Amino acid sequence: MGLASELQARPEAPSASLARRTLALVYEALLLSALFLVAALPYVLMTHTADAIVARPLFQAYLVAVAAAYFVWQWRHGGQTLPMKTWRMRIVTRAGAPLGLRHALTRFLFALAGCALAGAGFLWALVDSDGLFLHDRLAGTRVIKDEG
Repeated sequence: MGLASELQARPEAPSASLARRTLALVYEALLLSALFLVAALPYVLMTHTADAIVARPLFQAYLVAVAAAYFVWQWRHGGQTLPMKTWRMRIVTRAGAPLGLRHALTRFLFALAGCALAGAGFLWALVDSDGLFLHDRLAGTRVIKDEG
């Protein structure tokens, strides 16, 4: 059996609770902060003499690219980041399949937009009929309890 078939979840697999997803988000923020600190060093060393008007927006775009690479890679290779592993959760499509590149990128871009709107994409889970974050609803994904 291949890795993809091992990661296939039952369509009726239970969703992770909002409390569990929220705690994982806190852990994720700490981990992402550390990743940004490490990723900032080469950028700062290469652009320390550049004009701030140019360097700052490029730095912001660079950090978004670092975050995208981190999340998309993790979601596509096992469906979990370290905080998700810790809290025993996994991201799958609505059908229970592992995420492909399209689902992972779409989820990231919608989550980024939700963050930019003061976290509205995450608050959506409070009114969603299935308790999904808005980026999961729009990307066709869901976070499930990892039984393995």
